[in-house]
Amino acid sequence: MSVAGEWCFFKGQFMPFVDAKVSVMTHALNYGTGCFEGIRAYWNRGHEELYVLKAKAHFERMHRSCRVLRIDLPFSVEELTRITIELVRRNGYREDVYIRPLAFKSREMIGVRLHDIEDGFCIFTAPMGNYIPIDDGIKCGVSSWRRMDDNMITPSAKVTGLYVNSALAKTEAIENGYDEAIMLTQAGNVSEGSAENIFLVQGDTLVTPAKGENILVGITRNAVMELAQQELGLPTVERNVGRSELYNSDEVFLCGTGAQISPVTEIDHRKVGTGAVGPVTRQLQDVYFRAVRGEDPTRPHWVHAVYGGASAATHAVAEASH
Repeated sequence: MSVAGEWCFFKGQFMPFVDAKVSVMTHALNYGTGCFEGIRAYWNRGHEELYVLKAKAHFERMHRSCRVLRIDLPFSVEELTRITIELVRRNGYREDVYIRPLAFKSREMIGVRLHDIEDGFCIFTAPMGNYIPIDDGIKCGVSSWRRMDDNMITPSAKVTGLYVNSALAKTEAIENGYDEAIMLTQAGNVSEGSAENIFLVQGDTLVTPAKGENILVGITRNAVMELAQQELGLPTVERNVGRSELYNSDEVFLCGTGAQISPVTEIDHRKVGTGAVGPVTRQLQDVYFRAVRGEDPTRPHWVHAVYGGASAATHAVAEASH
């Protein structure tokens, strides 16, 4: 990821990114008491337009995460969407962008708790290409680190401290020669990647771990299920998935805002299917990337145009900031 954009949104206003500072004593830095979202915006050169993808769904989930951490998020979903569009417009991107909203316990203090602590909020942006490869397939390894259980830190919320679990798995995978990790639940069922949901293609059906398998219910996960059913005629079954199914499925792919749709062609030194990117994964990639770049006339609600709607966004943000 490249350096952040010139402008960010912090303390209720737009300001230069270099002026957005927090203390080393900030509660969230010391204890992981924050939650975040990752949102992509896709540049379409032919349209001369940048499209923010599924902002409403991301900010709805962020509000849910904030409730878990008892963080007061002072902006509505609609206000957050408009602020985001204006921020991206101010930074003037003509390339794909990653957007990071972050809500956190902002008091400078020592002491582990969630109550009676002030909250902070910011959004910053940076150019972003592929988080993991999406063209030729990646190699995955089943991690020795188990996915965090719901009664430890709820995986359904994007809590900053929870991602230590993901970082341990990711580094282990890379240092063992893989591109990505696949994590299991405490019971030994497949959960997800280090920061991605996982799908298996079995015949004419997609299979993905159920919500109770300690997954983050991904925005891209929901998009994949919609596209598979409506564009490819493939249903998705959400259920417990055994480890051995990773080796026996026709295709496997990871998905997420960062990962997009990433084919998996090898797991634990075993070929997945033929060992090449499968036809279902490739078809899903094709329809997905048309939609996220504003080229699917049946899904205009997936995206918000940044430059076409700039004037309206500026007016709305000014109202939201007062």
